[in-house]
Amino acid sequence: MIKEKSSPCELCLSRKFSMFADLSEAHLCNLSDNKNFISHKKGQILYYEGTKPLGVFCISAGIVKVFKTASNGKEQIIRLAQKGDFLGYSSMLGEELYSNTATIVEDAKICFVPKETFLKVLQEDNNFHRRLTKALCNDIGMMEEKLTDATQKSIRERLAFTLLKLGDTYGIDGGEGEKIDIVLTREEIAGLVGTATETVIRLLSEFKKDELIEFDGKKIIILNKKGLARLSDFYG
Repeated sequence: MIKEKSSPCELCLSRKFSMFADLSEAHLCNLSDNKNFISHKKGQILYYEGTKPLGVFCISAGIVKVFKTASNGKEQIIRLAQKGDFLGYSSMLGEELYSNTATIVEDAKICFVPKETFLKVLQEDNNFHRRLTKALCNDIGMMEEKLTDATQKSIRERLAFTLLKLGDTYGIDGGEGEKIDIVLTREEIAGLVGTATETVIRLLSEFKKDELIEFDGKKIIILNKKGLARLSDFYG
């Protein structure tokens, strides 16, 4: 973890992807004056479940894994956050301890905005207040969707859907197919799907045999998006 000289928020290229996109110049200056800009290496912990939030994290670059650890020690991944995403705001606003842990998946540059600075923007900017409220509602909707999928979709269907979502978010042209340009371990994919690592390994092998996917080293190439979409559609 390396603290670097902070660039002004108004010059931040990732700001257009975040909820800070349309802040006034005065609020941007206040953020710039009070934030900390820190570089994190892969594998470092951003915050731990059960600790007290002191502010909000805004991702400028890189990927962060947000997860809960079950009693058996296995990870249930809640989301993979990327540039422009905020982390920790729901726990901070609810005055609760972090309900999950966040760790760096790909080297990241992250701004830490202290609680007082963040709340000042929230109180004074009605548009930002609305965007944040909408984001909290979206988070609740995503959790409800995950719960429904966990109870109504098979593991095969959930894995197919997860691969499609990863392709939509991190996909690049891989020649014959769409390469998922992020390296995730089989354990992490299992954590996203909510199943055992051994099951994911077996199903990925079956997907490859069925020519739905291919492997390029540790990365996955989607060869047949329509096939995965049909497989993932529980109600189709």
